[in-house]
Amino acid sequence: MKGQAETKKPKWLLFFYSVPSKPVNARMKIWRRLAAAGAVQFKGAVYILPYSEENYELCQWLVTEVSSLRGDGAFVSVKRIEITKDDEVIGLFNHQRDRHYNAIAKKVDELERKVGSAAKGTGTQNNKKLPELFNKHMKEFEAARKVDFFGSKAGTALKKKFDALLKEMKGLTVPNIRQVPEVSPRRIEDYQKKTWATRKRPFVDRMASAWLIKRFIDKKAAFKFIDEKDLDALDKAAVAFDVRGGEFTHAGDMCTFEALVSTFGIKDRAVKKIAGLVHELDIKDEKYKNPEAAGVEDILAGIRKTAKDDAETLEKGMAVFEMLYVSKS
Repeated sequence: MKGQAETKKPKWLLFFYSVPSKPVNARMKIWRRLAAAGAVQFKGAVYILPYSEENYELCQWLVTEVSSLRGDGAFVSVKRIEITKDDEVIGLFNHQRDRHYNAIAKKVDELERKVGSAAKGTGTQNNKKLPELFNKHMKEFEAARKVDFFGSKAGTALKKKFDALLKEMKGLTVPNIRQVPEVSPRRIEDYQKKTWATRKRPFVDRMASAWLIKRFIDKKAAFKFIDEKDLDALDKAAVAFDVRGGEFTHAGDMCTFEALVSTFGIKDRAVKKIAGLVHELDIKDEKYKNPEAAGVEDILAGIRKTAKDDAETLEKGMAVFEMLYVSKS
């Protein structure tokens, strides 16, 4: 399954390849694919990625691609690199992300000046083009965050810059502004064998989120149910979801299920389809129109009425989402 990692798997993937020097675009094709995935050039022609099933599949695909270009490629998975500490490797990733974020920040600074001029009525630019520029820079920022594996500080700072700029632009009443993403990327391997706490009386979003957690994030997850007022008393090692103030909950116009999918970079197509259904049932903003939604809601309501306790309710609800997933895969 894409996007899934396991604690027993090695931590790093090392990819190395060589292709004929001509045509030049063949070599560039592989390099661009590695760069887009967030790989860092480690030593010479060796590239490194944090281990995940998605990155593992990427390396498999790249080996095949290199072969088709009459080159040689291979990759290995390792728990550690003998000559380099993990913190140093993480530093390489953050340095690469910082450079990308800083380049975007310069463009945002320029846009800020244009927005400021527009607000004062002193600018010469067409205000209708400001949202286009904002959306263009935001799209680049979102792409960078998808491969920000270790939470670069520059990324956090740039998000604040986008937040502030968005407020300014809304003051200009310009339309069609892309929203600043509300979630930061997390690593699946940091959320293993956890206790996941949520509100009592689980329903659509909590059932779906629990299924997603168990299926794609933490296979050995345990679930517990709390009152919202007891969140502060929760064990620090536990992870709260779909609880106000919890680590994973609604973000912007996303329900908890969508926020989890975005945070952990889950790319599965069937999951994306289920996300639209859960959004419709939980938020009811008519963003998605799904003819299945009413029937699924009826089944989940029936489970809620007949299950003997919250644990059984959650388990049966998760089973429904598993069947939905299989039907859409």
